[in-house]
Amino acid sequence: METPRLPALRSYHSWIANETLEDYSLRYAAQSFRRWSPFVISNTALGGISFLALEAIGGAITFSYGFSNAALAILVGSIFIFITNLPISYYSSKYNIDLDLLTRGAGFGYIGSTITSLIYASFTFIFFALEGAIMAQALKLYADVPLVVGYIVSSVIIIPVTMMGITMISRLQLVTQPLWLLMMITPFVMIVWKKPEDIQVWIDFAGIDGSKSGFSPLAFGAALSVMCSLVVQIGEQADYLRFLPKKTPDNRLRWWAAVVFAGPGWILIGGLKVLGGSLLAVLALNGGILPAVALEPIHMYIGAYHYVFSDASTVLFAATFFVLLSQVKINVTNAYAGSLAWSNFFSRVTHYHPGRVIWLIFNILISLLLMLLGIFQTLELVLAVYSNIATAWIGAIVADLWVLKPLKVSPAFIEFKRAHLHNFNPVGCGGMAVGSLVSIAAFNGFFGVTAQAYSAPLSFVASFTAAILIGIATRGRYYIARQPPPALAGLEGTVLRCEICDHSYEREDMAYCSFYERPICSLCCSLEAHCHDACKKSSVALESSRSRYFGPGFSRRLAPHMPQRLLKVGGLLLALSVVAGALFLLTYRLVEPGADVPHLSSDALLLRVFLALLPLLAISAWWIVLSNESRELAQRNLVASLEKLNDAQGELAKAERLATIGQITATVSHELRNPLGALATSVAVLKRSQETSAPGWRKEVDRIQRNVERCARIIEDLLQFSRRPHPNMAPLAIDSWVELNSAELKELSPIPIEFDLRSGRFIQADGERLRQALVNLVQNSMQAIDEHPSCEGRVVLSTKNIGDVVCLSVTDNGIGMTEEIRARVFEPLFSTKTFGVGLGMAHVARIIERHSGTITITSRPGEGSRVDIRLPISDMEDPVNG
Repeated sequence: METPRLPALRSYHSWIANETLEDYSLRYAAQSFRRWSPFVISNTALGGISFLALEAIGGAITFSYGFSNAALAILVGSIFIFITNLPISYYSSKYNIDLDLLTRGAGFGYIGSTITSLIYASFTFIFFALEGAIMAQALKLYADVPLVVGYIVSSVIIIPVTMMGITMISRLQLVTQPLWLLMMITPFVMIVWKKPEDIQVWIDFAGIDGSKSGFSPLAFGAALSVMCSLVVQIGEQADYLRFLPKKTPDNRLRWWAAVVFAGPGWILIGGLKVLGGSLLAVLALNGGILPAVALEPIHMYIGAYHYVFSDASTVLFAATFFVLLSQVKINVTNAYAGSLAWSNFFSRVTHYHPGRVIWLIFNILISLLLMLLGIFQTLELVLAVYSNIATAWIGAIVADLWVLKPLKVSPAFIEFKRAHLHNFNPVGCGGMAVGSLVSIAAFNGFFGVTAQAYSAPLSFVASFTAAILIGIATRGRYYIARQPPPALAGLEGTVLRCEICDHSYEREDMAYCSFYERPICSLCCSLEAHCHDACKKSSVALESSRSRYFGPGFSRRLAPHMPQRLLKVGGLLLALSVVAGALFLLTYRLVEPGADVPHLSSDALLLRVFLALLPLLAISAWWIVLSNESRELAQRNLVASLEKLNDAQGELAKAERLATIGQITATVSHELRNPLGALATSVAVLKRSQETSAPGWRKEVDRIQRNVERCARIIEDLLQFSRRPHPNMAPLAIDSWVELNSAELKELSPIPIEFDLRSGRFIQADGERLRQALVNLVQNSMQAIDEHPSCEGRVVLSTKNIGDVVCLSVTDNGIGMTEEIRARVFEPLFSTKTFGVGLGMAHVARIIERHSGTITITSRPGEGSRVDIRLPISDMEDPVNG
């Protein structure tokens, strides 16, 4: 049977091991952590819909396409978002996983969902930047704070709350929600009450150019495409819904209410906010404010609060306070969701996880960069471009949840663990690819103006249809790579210990690693770089796949693994080219001169291009750094594994040698003890006999007796060393114990023994085993003094306390040892004496080791030796000194 590989034990930073900070960012949300009620989770999730970008979106599409088209687009878009968000909310709540883990099991595969993590991360930092810009605008207007300073302030104040995860975010939303609702609703109530005729002005609004007075299919489609970008908001809702408690008969209604209203139900309030923004923008425009300024939420709500208060300073304060409150509420959610998305992305591409807090900072820095780039001024265009890819992603997920699961093409459950998933599933990856390509081509006008206007809905339809067709064609065989092995099912308990990081997790978060042949948690499985997915693919399959596409003959003419390298480079180059191309296209659309837009100078144009590329460069820089750290970590793990292997081999060799000694000892003891016993008896009889009068007979008899006793001691030493008795530990006062054994020690030799006992503490020890070690050390010291007759010999026994250990020292002024002898003195069967078998010091070392102590020797030839034994101090106090 093949020996299981020794894993490189993984230890995480304290903030990663602390799940209050980490919030199970890469895991199933453990039931033991889900302590909040459905109401608290719902309130926390709905606190995230305070983002004022909704109002800005409503104003933007109304200015561009008129009220009729914008209102209809808001209605249809809200229905679309509710329908697509519902299954995502349900499965996320049922299986307690975030949107990324859901995407893995809903048709994308383990690596395939990496790109969707990047899309989701983009959503979070785009909207964080929009909300931060809105906050900076409010600070600028109220306190004349420079915009750049406002950007920084709006970013930094989010960090402390978001670092603590849902624990602190839920408290923030619970405290602020009533006030926020009151401040949001009151202005609209006052508008209807005081000036209902303004509602008619809003309804009659035909766009900035006045040409959108009625329904226009193209205008409606373009407005709907912008609304479709909000479909990804369900990811932020799912980040909180995963913490819902388990559904039971008692909480069934409350559980479903939370899933519906805090999941897809966000759009019920969100859609009203978009409509409200449309109204406030039109009122601000009619009040004489420029269109670009009227789209800023601070100016919207200044106009709104004029219906509530008559004092201008009170209006400004109320509007600013409401904007600041809204931005804090939403941006803790944006930053939190972004940290989860980046964690998922980089953990898979680099096999390294520095912690959610690191990605929180990273996400905020990218958002700050987008603020400096001026993202708010291009809100409508940015969301229109983004919605094409976002709806393709959601379309593929919904196809799996709404269609393929009921058809039993895909599994009824959501599998998110790397150990059980294929790297790529063509259902989700293929469906999203088809939808994205079709919609981007349509957005750029390749299919005509109608398709261009409806590019986002077209993206969803194409992705949804392609995913269903691919799923049926492949019969769902790319969803599950392997079933859980019986070894995991055979483990008892709902909580299992990961034998890589040595932490315990609930069974739903555990897998069985066939590479290490032991249980492993989902995070350690994700970060494992040594196995190369050996659990899902045999070595034969790995070798044959290398020449599958080019043929074995062609592969043999190239460097090893060259076809694989070329495919990887080509795929990565294609992905980067698409991303870079999208950035350049977006930048071109931002700076494309129109009728009322002046041409940009070359330096301004290049600056825009450079700033647009900075997010891509930032992600690439992180990727390179983390990949390098991951490689270094893998190398350190390999070195540590080799060291452990060498230690294990040394221990094995030592064990084999000890086993041999034990076998020899048993044989020698059995074969020699009887004749030695007979010799001893005969010598005793001869010494008592008075008949022998030959000269020198007694001297010879004494020599026989001494050698018989020496052989008996050798046999006893061998027996003692081959046994491994468990010490019988008990509290032992070290000073008193040494004094108690002093008489026996002094009988060993006429060499004087001095005592310097200053510890006064207790240790946990087996007194008899420790006495054997001390006697052996004192005997060795006396023998060393006998070999150095030129000096007056003495042996000193001393004790003292060093921190939390007692140091027992045996010092002599004997012949001493060379460095070579000192290095080998504890090796079994090593001896410098002409008699004995060299087991005395090895036996001493084993006794001290079994007492959890250490033993060291300091010696110089001709000057003597000192042996220091360090043993842990017991918690007991000395009854005399303590």
